[in-house]
Amino acid sequence: MNVRTIMIPAMIGLLAITGGCASKADGTQAGKPAVAVDTVTVVPGYFRESVEVVGTLEAKNAAAVKSEYSGVVTEVAVTEWVPVHKGQVLARMDAREAKSALLQATVQADRDEREYERARNLKAAGLMTAQGLEDARSQRDSSRALLELAKTRIDKTVIRSPMDGVVAYRGVSVGDYVENMGAPKPMFRIVDNRLFDLEVTVPSGRIHTVKVGQSLAFSTDAVPDKTFEGKVSFINPAADAASRAVKIVAVVPNASGELRTGTFVKGRILTQNRANVLQVPKEALVKWDVQSDKAEVFVLEGDTVHVRSITTGAVSDATVEVVKGLSAGQEVVTRGAFNLRDGDRVVRAPATGA
Repeated sequence: MNVRTIMIPAMIGLLAITGGCASKADGTQAGKPAVAVDTVTVVPGYFRESVEVVGTLEAKNAAAVKSEYSGVVTEVAVTEWVPVHKGQVLARMDAREAKSALLQATVQADRDEREYERARNLKAAGLMTAQGLEDARSQRDSSRALLELAKTRIDKTVIRSPMDGVVAYRGVSVGDYVENMGAPKPMFRIVDNRLFDLEVTVPSGRIHTVKVGQSLAFSTDAVPDKTFEGKVSFINPAADAASRAVKIVAVVPNASGELRTGTFVKGRILTQNRANVLQVPKEALVKWDVQSDKAEVFVLEGDTVHVRSITTGAVSDATVEVVKGLSAGQEVVTRGAFNLRDGDRVVRAPATGA
């Protein structure tokens, strides 16, 4: 009995010691299987450097139509969302008062014209002084000016579109009394959707890469699965004091008419297109510190992975430039790295559908 109780613990201890040595010999945890991963070979290629931006589309040409005179609306000729051309009638206002003023101005202008002709004849006959003739001329010119003003007042009772576009807003109906230009709300808002301004902001640290004429590609949820393009047309010479960002305006054509003013968009300004740049997919990076441009990747050597520290550079849609730490031809893990440790054995995952 005593012999058996002594020998069994000794055998257990011996097995534990030999098992531990086997675990250390292969450099992996005992019984840990190889991890299935996806990999990609690091090769130099073209790198599209860009700056991510967001913004809102605004029609480059738009007009808030107001009346220059106060009065009652007698006719509305258009509805919302209909196309209009420059000079087209949008509405008419009560013109009775304006017509009466025009008639009075016409009578007065005719009378003063005759008086001026009479004064000229008298002056020629030596029966009127030069000052008398000058007074008659001044009265005639004043009456002519009042007549032109009355004619303009008549014209202004007809509200016309100042440009080609679409009626985005109609704020009046027949019978409404509208104030002159000081009114807070316009009668109509006309928008030309053929050309947009896209205003975005760029961090001041990246503004040196942005130039007038560069392409800005963007997408919007309002038109899914489609990419649009504009050109940088203006760069604000000053950064915002609070955000330290710089405003940029891009011109966006809209020949198809799919885009709408006020639409929110996400995009990128293509700042540079370089060749022979080492790069890796973003998903290959672990512990990526964007501020310090430092990251780690798992490099495959045989059937084992090892951690490598790298220095990152510019960022594109799906890849990151590798400035230091990798060489062309090395193989890095892109999927499956989240549960890897330095020295782990791996196996390449089979291709989808294989």
